[in-house]
Amino acid sequence: MASILFIKTSSLGDVIHHMPALTEARKARPEARFTWLVEEAFAPLVRLHPAVGEVVPVAWRRWRKSLLSPATLGEITGSLRAIRAPRYDEIVDSQGLLRSAVIARLAHGRRHGYDAASIREPLAAMFYDVRHNISRDLHAVERNRILSGLALGFTPQGAPDFGLERARFGAPTERYAVLLHATARPGKQWPEANWIALGHALAGQGIDLVLPWGTDAERARSERIAAALPRARVPERAPLDMVARLIAGAQFVVGVDTGLLHLAAALGVPLVAIFAGSKPGLTGPVGSGPLAVLGAQGEAPSVEAVAEAIARIAR
Repeated sequence: MASILFIKTSSLGDVIHHMPALTEARKARPEARFTWLVEEAFAPLVRLHPAVGEVVPVAWRRWRKSLLSPATLGEITGSLRAIRAPRYDEIVDSQGLLRSAVIARLAHGRRHGYDAASIREPLAAMFYDVRHNISRDLHAVERNRILSGLALGFTPQGAPDFGLERARFGAPTERYAVLLHATARPGKQWPEANWIALGHALAGQGIDLVLPWGTDAERARSERIAAALPRARVPERAPLDMVARLIAGAQFVVGVDTGLLHLAAALGVPLVAIFAGSKPGLTGPVGSGPLAVLGAQGEAPSVEAVAEAIARIAR
C-alpha cells in the first residue's frame, strides 16, 4: 500500500482549500493511505474528510509562545519523532512556506512542492526533491489540485469536491442563520454598524442569528452586535467539528473572508461572502451550494446589496 503525506498546516481557509486535492487523490489512488500534517486546532475538521487515514497534529502557533520551555521542547521532540518515523512514498507540501518545507525535509520520502517562481516563500523550494511550476494567478483550490495531481500522477477534473457532506450532520432542528463577522485582518472586516443594520433587515424573517467567535476580542464584538439585535445569540466556543455542525445546519451564512466562510462553502450551505480587503478571484469561496460574492479589495459592499443577495440565495 502506497503511503502519502500531505502537509498543509494552516490557516483554516488554506486547509479547506486543500480538501478537494485529497478527494481527487483518493479517487486516483484508492489503494493508498493518506496522512495529513496539520495544526492541532484544525485536526478535528481534517478528520471529517473520509480519505484521511491518519492526522499528524503540530502546534506551532502554541509552541512559538513559549518556544524554550521544557514542556514545549518535549512536545516538539515528540512531534519530530512522529514525522520522521514512517516512510512515505510521496510527500506533498502545498503550504509553500519555509516552515512547512523544513517539515517536509525532515520526513522520509520523495518531497514535492512549488518551484521558486510559484511558491509563497521562494527559499522553501530548495527543500523539495521535485519542484512544480504552477501559476500564482490561479485560485488556491486549483493550485492545490494541480500540485497534488502532478505529484501523484492524476489530472484534476470537474468541480472541486471537498469531501464534506452537509447531510452527514443531520437535519436542522431550528431555523437560524450564521453571521461570520470575525477575521484576523482588520482590512477584511465589515463595520459593526453594517452587521447591526443587516440584522435589523433580517428581523422580520422569523429566524435566529448566531454569531460565532474565536478570540476574546471577537467574542466581545459578537456580544455587542447581538445586544443590538432581536433573536441574536453568541454560542460558546467549540472545536471545529462542532462548528462545522453549527454551520451545516444554518439556513444561510453571511461572512467576511475568513476560514469559516470557506467551510460554509465547502459544505454547500447557501452563502453570501463579503469582500473588502482581499481578492475573491484568488481566495474566494468555492462550493456547490447557492453562493454570492460581493465586494472586492478596497470596495466593501453596502448593507442593501448584502440583504438583496441573501434574498436571492436563501429562497
